[in-house]
Amino acid sequence: MSEHTNKTKEEITRTVSEHRQKLQAFRFAMAGSKTKNVKEGRNLRKDIARLLTELNKKLPNS
Repeated sequence: MSEHTNKTKEEITRTVSEHRQKLQAFRFAMAGSKTKNVKEGRNLRKDIARLLTELNKKLPNS
């Protein structure tokens, strides 16, 4: 979790985008029964949530 606090807004946004692409690829692989690691999807979703939480902390409150 602490590795996300040192990132800039742009880095966090880029990482979220990458994780979302990985999650989409994971979902397609699951639909085709090509993946064995079923925990990967949950971990990606949680990482995205952590990153978005850090991003919201960095945004000014309106």
